[in-house]
Amino acid sequence: MGWKLQLFLVGSAVLAGLYLTGFFSPEPPSLDPGEGWWAKEEEGAIKVDTSIRPFKVQFSKEGQDDLKRRLQNTRYFESLEGTNFEYGMRSNVMKDVVDYWLNKYSWEKQVKVFNQYNHFKTNIEGIDVHFIHVRPKVREGQKVKTILMVHGWPGSFYEFYKIIPLLTDPTSHGGTEDDVFEVICPSIPGYGFSEAAHRTGLYPRQIARMFNTLMKERLGFDSYYVQGGDWGSGIAESMALSFPGNVRGHHNNFVNVQPPLWLPRLIIGSYFPSLVVSSERDQKLMFPAMKKFLWALQEYGYMHIQATKPDTVGHGLTDSPVGLAAYILEKFSTWTDPKFVYTPDGGLLEKFEMDDLLNNVMVYWISGSITSSMRLYKFFEDYQQMTAYQSLPISVPTAYASFQHEITTTPENWLHYRYKNVLSYTAYEDGGHFPAFELPQVLAEDIRNFSRKVEEFQAKRSADTDRTVE
Repeated sequence: MGWKLQLFLVGSAVLAGLYLTGFFSPEPPSLDPGEGWWAKEEEGAIKVDTSIRPFKVQFSKEGQDDLKRRLQNTRYFESLEGTNFEYGMRSNVMKDVVDYWLNKYSWEKQVKVFNQYNHFKTNIEGIDVHFIHVRPKVREGQKVKTILMVHGWPGSFYEFYKIIPLLTDPTSHGGTEDDVFEVICPSIPGYGFSEAAHRTGLYPRQIARMFNTLMKERLGFDSYYVQGGDWGSGIAESMALSFPGNVRGHHNNFVNVQPPLWLPRLIIGSYFPSLVVSSERDQKLMFPAMKKFLWALQEYGYMHIQATKPDTVGHGLTDSPVGLAAYILEKFSTWTDPKFVYTPDGGLLEKFEMDDLLNNVMVYWISGSITSSMRLYKFFEDYQQMTAYQSLPISVPTAYASFQHEITTTPENWLHYRYKNVLSYTAYEDGGHFPAFELPQVLAEDIRNFSRKVEEFQAKRSADTDRTVE
């Protein structure tokens, strides 16, 4: 790469960074959670329904027959010779997926898998919110912690199916009686079986308010843990910011901290990484910055589409099950391990089972929610306000499980710029963007360890408060 092009790219990145971090504008955002109403306008007067209704995942015979016809009538293209996943999902791989979907995937079997946990819906701010609620079996008087687990895109509540029993029945999975959790897994509005907003403006801060309503007002939990990755991370952070009195502990597996002068730090770190990042692991993951920048250009095209014209691509993905599966499954390849892009099958079955991958796709297909799920990326249109909000400090006890192949890296020594009580940081030499799906045992143990530290932290803080009062 010539020096002129390098200078241009660096200069452009500096200007973009100054803009995106709010150097040219905005006022600090308010922490007031506000209020909202997302129902259809023609539904008339506001009717508040606080009931919780049982729900079951279903897919009609007509829907199954229609899906089968669409799969059978798929038109394929010819992939380029000598390529793997550099161009995305190869046709031969999708033919194998479709063959499995048609001939081996059993909806009769999988619907029982979906409904092994109790599903519910409740109306919050005018739209129905779907969630799973799993209560552990405990002896009388046994202490139970509560955790809200929030998925991202292109995942769903189904990502948590394998980790749920590890948290609700820890003694059978390497934990102790003190580690037992009651687990709530909601679907983000517009995802899966949660109704989409019928007007603009529903983003992580608003969803955080809705999920706190779910936990506190609908389910009666005044104190709870929250865990998330991807969009779930942003929602969890917003809950910790707006409702620190309710969020007991905040566990993330996806963190994006931008310290002061982060862009110059990246430039300096490309030449002198130890001056910017303390651990050798994080240095290798972050630098050289130009390599990471070029990788982002290759991998973040989906984000630009979804942040600008989600409805346009939504027509094709809503109509074609193969298009939908290809769009989603490609992320479960590249985001699980970037090396998978150089394998002929994308490594899809290296970490996942085909039934599980298709179950996640089916959540989007049955609900027809792919377009509304992508609309959440419109949040990036107000990037300055978003980054300003993300710079606000979080005092709630925090944990960061840093997986080796996550699509973004936040060094341990950068965490304190935002999180003021980091009780747990663990760097893992494996794992990608979907750890609950890929490494449920590892993530469950990280959550358990964090919760033990939080209980000690909260007990000490309570004791200190009592001494101060005396």
